[in-house]
Amino acid sequence: MNRREIPSLRVARIYLRVSTEEQDLARQEAMVGQAKAAGYYIAGVYREKASGARADRPELLRLISDLQPDEVVIAEKIDRISRLPLPEAEKLVATIRAKGARLAVPGIVDLSDIAADAEGVAKIVLESVQEMLLKLALQVARDDFEDRRERQRQGIDRARTNGKYAGRQADAATHERIVALRTGGNSIARTARLAGCSESQVKRVWAEHQRSKGGSRATVGGNADHTKSNRSPY
Repeated sequence: MNRREIPSLRVARIYLRVSTEEQDLARQEAMVGQAKAAGYYIAGVYREKASGARADRPELLRLISDLQPDEVVIAEKIDRISRLPLPEAEKLVATIRAKGARLAVPGIVDLSDIAADAEGVAKIVLESVQEMLLKLALQVARDDFEDRRERQRQGIDRARTNGKYAGRQADAATHERIVALRTGGNSIARTARLAGCSESQVKRVWAEHQRSKGGSRATVGGNADHTKSNRSPY
């Protein structure tokens, strides 16, 4: 009697990322259902609001820490994983591979299964082609980031020249909420959770608030000293 072969469980971790707090992840959330429909068991979904040009993204680092051998990292596009300079991007991918995992990203042909079954020269060629395709995709993601940043810089320069650049407008309501929560003794993590923003934004807003308070005290103190020095000794 032939024993029926049990298919191995395919495990995936899904990484969703947008660059700013103002953006949402709704479009990328569809990947969760798509991965399940493709037969993956979803071990975790990691949601991040941070630039892909940063290597210290907390959720990405948590994903890598959680990875187990033979798992798959799924992302919408390679630029969701990285917009880092090529050497840093390759180091990031190498860290994922070092855990025994692999990337599954639309637009990048995955030859890993074919290469695993190949031998000799064919195996070497397939692995080389895979590395070339990945390197090309990582470089394109970085180039796109640089192009966007340059276009933004040029736009700002033109606006400044025309006297129309007002700078990046702060979210006053969020800033006030952050200051109120921190003044009330809440930790950075709790403040971020209650204010609905990132911990980095909390740190930035609180630092600006502290600086402005220091500046105000210095001004008041300076005015007081000035007034005192101008008083007649008589």
